[in-house]
Amino acid sequence: MNSTARNVGLLAVCQALLLTNNSTLIAINGLAGRSLAPIPALATLPVTGWVAGGALATMLASLHMKRVGRKRGLEMGTLWGIAGALLCGGAVWAQSFWLLCFGALVFGVYNAYGQYYRFAAADVAGASFKSTAISLVLAGGLVGGILGPTTSRFTINLMQPKFVAAYLALIAFAVATMAVLHFVRIPPLDDKAKAASGRPLRTIAAQPKFIVAVLSGAIGYGVMNFLMTSTPIAMDVCGHPYGDAAFVISSHVIAMFAPSFVTGRVIRRFGVLPVMFTGALLNFAAIGIALSGVAVTQFWWSLVCLGVGWNFLYIGGTTLLTETYRPEEMAKAQGANDQIIFLMMVVSSFTSGMTVTTAGWAQVNLVALPLVAVVAVAIAWFGLSRHSRRVAA
Repeated sequence: MNSTARNVGLLAVCQALLLTNNSTLIAINGLAGRSLAPIPALATLPVTGWVAGGALATMLASLHMKRVGRKRGLEMGTLWGIAGALLCGGAVWAQSFWLLCFGALVFGVYNAYGQYYRFAAADVAGASFKSTAISLVLAGGLVGGILGPTTSRFTINLMQPKFVAAYLALIAFAVATMAVLHFVRIPPLDDKAKAASGRPLRTIAAQPKFIVAVLSGAIGYGVMNFLMTSTPIAMDVCGHPYGDAAFVISSHVIAMFAPSFVTGRVIRRFGVLPVMFTGALLNFAAIGIALSGVAVTQFWWSLVCLGVGWNFLYIGGTTLLTETYRPEEMAKAQGANDQIIFLMMVVSSFTSGMTVTTAGWAQVNLVALPLVAVVAVAIAWFGLSRHSRRVAA
């Protein structure tokens, strides 16, 4: 096995372990929050805390990794996951809603570091293999989509109060991630690239390609998070048991990452923009299915379409982003991209709880509709303008 394949494989394992934790948090945070929240509208505030932790830390994490190295930074990031899991478990034990929110925020810092596994894959791959390497690392999330909700089903009532054991189980996955990262080999930036700052961020961000890449990642993630976060609560309100909600979330996470085995090759075959536009169309399909009814089957199909749509938008946006910066600009460009994504997730996770508890599941989907339209129009505009420039040339 060559070094690139080995490193991509190990990073995919790290992604799997990260998504095991994340999918567990997605499945239980809203429900744990609902059981402890002083008012129902705050039920998803622990989810918002988790996302806010990522939003606060993502730029700092990127700059930290530029200073100490990608590998060492990722290893240190796992410590935040261990601390967050301990705090969340302790919060449920103490029946403290606000401590649960804080613990989720701390855990979000671990997620901020973990989002750079895909960029680490780009670091170890050549230009022709870059989209495939990013895609294959994200494919590791497929394991997390199965393992996380399955683990939560077995651990949710293992200790009392409910949810304590489910949170504490996350420590084992964070420790395993640290162990796997020990064997990853990522080429360090040379001293010149570390010292150089490159173009100002505003210059990089003014590129149409950068804008479309960030919009695709941020809106794709925001809409996905908005609908996914509210799904367990909506299903509970509709009278569906937790097992059905866990199955829907598990299927959704699988749909998010299973296409990654082929998304990189599809991008190379058809181009990044058609794949991203298809992702937007799948988001439209997800919303249409959700508006058609509230049976488990409709929740399932909606979340599966949503997951595949996210995959195409996120991998496509990440691939497009890597074409917008120089090596010395990598930290700030990647950090800015992920910070915008996390900020979108903060807004979407907080507003989803208020929307689903006050206005219902249908309104959640209607709110998402114009956001999907924005990203579809942006991709189409950029594709047409690029085609026009090529024809003119």
